[in-house]
Amino acid sequence: MTPEMRSTAASLPIGQILLREKLISEPDLQAALEQQSQSKELLGAVLLKRGLLDEEHLFPLLALQLGVEYVDLKKVEIPTAVLSRVPAQFASHYKAIPIRSHNGHLTVALSDPRDILKIDELSATLRSTIDPVIAGERAILESIRRYYGLGAETIERMLANAPERMLPREAAESLDELTSEASIGSFVNQLILEAYREGATDIHIEPTAEGLAVRYRVDGFLRDAKVPKNLKHFKDPINSRIKILSHLNIAEKRLPQDGRFNVKTQDGQLDLRVSFLPTAFGESLVIRILNPNQLFDLKELGLSSRDQNALDGLIRRPHGIVFVTGPTGSGKTTTLYSCLSRLNDPDTKILTIEDPVEYQLNGITQIQVNPAIGLTFAQGLRSMLRHDPDIMMVGEVRDHETAEIAVQVALTGHLVFSTLHTNDAVSGITRLLDMGIEPYLLSSSVICFMAQRLVRVACPKCKQPAKEDSDLLKNFNLKPEDLQSAVLVAAKGCRDCKFTGYQGRKGIYEFLVLDEELRQMIHDRTSAGEIRSRAVQKGMITLRQDGWEKVRTGLTTPEEVIRVTQEET
Repeated sequence: MTPEMRSTAASLPIGQILLREKLISEPDLQAALEQQSQSKELLGAVLLKRGLLDEEHLFPLLALQLGVEYVDLKKVEIPTAVLSRVPAQFASHYKAIPIRSHNGHLTVALSDPRDILKIDELSATLRSTIDPVIAGERAILESIRRYYGLGAETIERMLANAPERMLPREAAESLDELTSEASIGSFVNQLILEAYREGATDIHIEPTAEGLAVRYRVDGFLRDAKVPKNLKHFKDPINSRIKILSHLNIAEKRLPQDGRFNVKTQDGQLDLRVSFLPTAFGESLVIRILNPNQLFDLKELGLSSRDQNALDGLIRRPHGIVFVTGPTGSGKTTTLYSCLSRLNDPDTKILTIEDPVEYQLNGITQIQVNPAIGLTFAQGLRSMLRHDPDIMMVGEVRDHETAEIAVQVALTGHLVFSTLHTNDAVSGITRLLDMGIEPYLLSSSVICFMAQRLVRVACPKCKQPAKEDSDLLKNFNLKPEDLQSAVLVAAKGCRDCKFTGYQGRKGIYEFLVLDEELRQMIHDRTSAGEIRSRAVQKGMITLRQDGWEKVRTGLTTPEEVIRVTQEET
């Protein structure tokens, strides 16, 4: 906004200011005004709800119009002494956060500094003169969670009412509707909802000698969740609440227990897997967050167009086995589900046997392993054959019996998908031979070993151009001319990525497709090293080479690819 425009903006309605700044269109403004006349809300709130504007653009202009100071809470560090003047439950109730204190005056950020009633209540409650400034409501709530800790106001209220401690209720219908009640149930709901919003795959609640630690696993790394220090007083009630939701024995604290339960959010339903483990300081709890409605598409996995075409051809073979290999947490199951989704149609009978069934796919029959009653992978595979399947998926080949049956199934005209825990594609051959599978059976049944890893994607908001490193050529086995078209980036870190420098993950892949020559080498028990060398000579792209393609295009950093791949010789 130019200085001339600033001098007159304060006298204009906010809608006209937004039009002048070209932040909204005339039709959008008229539609918002019509909705405002019915809902009686502020125009800014209507625009935010309709997704026509974001807080970062709206509130600086509101501040200019109202003649108050705008505070970008992402760029402000609030002193602990100032925060201590406003209890967490007051900050949460009034949706206000203190910014600074001076000479008996307390500067407080509000989304509507014209709310005189709220300001007077704060002033009387805190016994201080309140100087209001303006900030976005979403930014205020994020700052409250950041500084006070997740659910701090709930914990404060429960401590205040400790003699009347509430027992956990039955399973919550909706997390979004139940996060305001001061109870253990409310805190657990907030914990799960916050983890889901952060993109976490797991919640770790771990008792320590000092108290209770809460961590989220995001993009494969654990990060501390900001929780109140006095949460340690509610360790047992939290565990009991989750055990009740999971239909577990709340009295049993000496043995491991596993369970599951479902919760609802505004985006849909979440499937939560729960595991309790007794430790020296009490029960350690891990909650895995799964979205059963998640859509799987090969295009979203990070496969290059070359690998997409190769995989699409492999999964349409009439029979054989496709093994996806990699360590725990490398995305193997997601890849398998993506393959099944691509093949899922009314003309095809698909059966899976898994431990556990992580995602539900319509049109596919899925079986949960239950060793306690004798339903193992091997037993399930035998029974599945009587249902005349076209395609079968085995969650994991763990032993000789399962591997042998899977091989026989493939040799009798079925397409089979499964996983192995190995470090690379060629090691899958060694693993199956070690299980006791005869080389001639292995070479006759397996179509492909596909290894994969997940690399973190460089944060698009803070990644910076990087200079060529002297070790780059060596680490990726490159030639100087390979760097000419490379767009190298470095991870810096910002608030959006929680100062990690990364947001999200993509896969890197290694395809060992067996041809006649490689099959003969397996039949002759040739060493894994020789098979690997020959496969590379024949054009196999290794994990690190595929990772370089992600580095070259600026998707990730060299350090990230080196971290997840072993040195190739």
